[in-house]
Amino acid sequence: MSKYKSQGFRNTFKNARKGFRLVLKSERNLRIHLIVGSLVMMAAILLGFDVVKFCILLFAIAMVIVSEMLNSAIEFTLDSYYHNRYNKMVGMAKDISAGAVMLATFVSIIIGCLVFGQSIIEMIARGSLL
Repeated sequence: MSKYKSQGFRNTFKNARKGFRLVLKSERNLRIHLIVGSLVMMAAILLGFDVVKFCILLFAIAMVIVSEMLNSAIEFTLDSYYHNRYNKMVGMAKDISAGAVMLATFVSIIIGCLVFGQSIIEMIARGSLL
């Protein structure tokens, strides 16, 4: 039993939307990731990717966006707790969470190159790209 009142199903989604809007407003990198992800998904649609390739790309994009959101949450939490004062351990934690975003981004780029590369090679072989 929690000392906090249950917020209900509807309020849970309301708070989640509020959090997503907050991170959209405050984090430029997340907006960049969303734009690039949208362009990748449009390219996948135009190339007629099958469901499996589409899902792989969607998962890779989501991995980057989720890691960026978690990175932002960690940064906001630590800045709030330490009142924006420098602390070596806080710096290390922020660097580690930023490294997680970078790793997710690199893995997603590799996934994109593999998925799109295969499709482009197939199109060249069929002669439909040139």
